[in-house]
Amino acid sequence: MIAFVRGPVAYAGATTAVLDVGGVGYELQCTPATAAGLRIGHETTLHATLVVREDSMTLFGFADADERAVFETLQTVTGVGPRLALALLSVHSPDALRRAVAAEDVTALTKVPGVGRKGAQRLVLELKDKLGLPTGAAGVTAAAAPSAGPDWQPQVHSALVGLGWSAKEADAAVAAVAEQAEPDADVATVLKLALRSLDRA
Repeated sequence: MIAFVRGPVAYAGATTAVLDVGGVGYELQCTPATAAGLRIGHETTLHATLVVREDSMTLFGFADADERAVFETLQTVTGVGPRLALALLSVHSPDALRRAVAAEDVTALTKVPGVGRKGAQRLVLELKDKLGLPTGAAGVTAAAAPSAGPDWQPQVHSALVGLGWSAKEADAAVAAVAEQAEPDADVATVLKLALRSLDRA
């Protein structure tokens, strides 16, 4: 098992990162918040999980060990694969998921693209005794997400499409939050605003 990947960041997209490890580029799928904290050329350590399927091998990267542990726990739920687990962590932090499950907050869980009411109820039922209590972690720890500056719009748009929204819906959400977001807001913060905007639509 690959527990972590460490090296200079060769590429950082909205939900994908490539780390240069001894001249070999390792591509990792990440949450938008984790990807937003990466900077090209800066050495970074991402906790990792390798998911092997008959036709693919996909490496997932995480800001810390807790995020990885929650990702793996989410996949113990019936019908939840790695993509949906990553989508859940893209919308909710590990502690937010713990709080939603503990409070049986089905509405919060259905904000994740691909999770309907029955799926949310299943998450609550099957995760009740698995996720534990909130740890109090504030967010990304691999690298605190710095200012995204004027570049947050394409990153947020790409992240929303990656989470399952249509390009048209992503356009509308980006436009809706453009006036609310501070010029120096980070991608993770703006993404949350965009998701709230879509939830109200």
